[in-house]
Amino acid sequence: MFYIGENDFYIPRDANGDFIRYTDPGSAYGDTLEVMNGLISTHVVFNGRVGSMTGENALQAAVGETVLLIHAQANRDTRPHLIGGHGDLVWETGKFNCPPLRDQETWFIRGGSAGCALYTFRQPGVYAYVNHNLIEAVNLGATAHIKVSGTWDNDLMEQVVAPSEYGDAHTSGKALP
Repeated sequence: MFYIGENDFYIPRDANGDFIRYTDPGSAYGDTLEVMNGLISTHVVFNGRVGSMTGENALQAAVGETVLLIHAQANRDTRPHLIGGHGDLVWETGKFNCPPLRDQETWFIRGGSAGCALYTFRQPGVYAYVNHNLIEAVNLGATAHIKVSGTWDNDLMEQVVAPSEYGDAHTSGKALP
């Protein structure tokens, strides 16, 4: 089971566009309130900070493992998406008494609530779990990675290029085979 708490933050900037550091939260109150009232987040993150579930902090799973993804957002509506997978079963309202939606690419979580999805990983690799407002996922931090270990199943999906660390061929300027 993975819990993803999505948070939006509103951090004041100075005249140069740099984030302002305050000596204590009380000193930041007026400026923070002004940014919050503009309703434009400076950060939209999972579990409290950018990178909380990527790189060395990535979530871990194995091929054949079924994972329950629980996603909550206190303030705003959000649309989770598992790149490379989907929600086999999805309960958008988080209520297991309700019949689940099936095979959802993206699902809807209302602000102030939680939803959940079950997915069985079928291939190894790194799956990106994102807020499907990709601007928020890429630019503001609402991204998690799930590193799935196991053996590749060519019967499920033909592999035309051997897996490699991202960037090996992509950033070297060499053409992919």
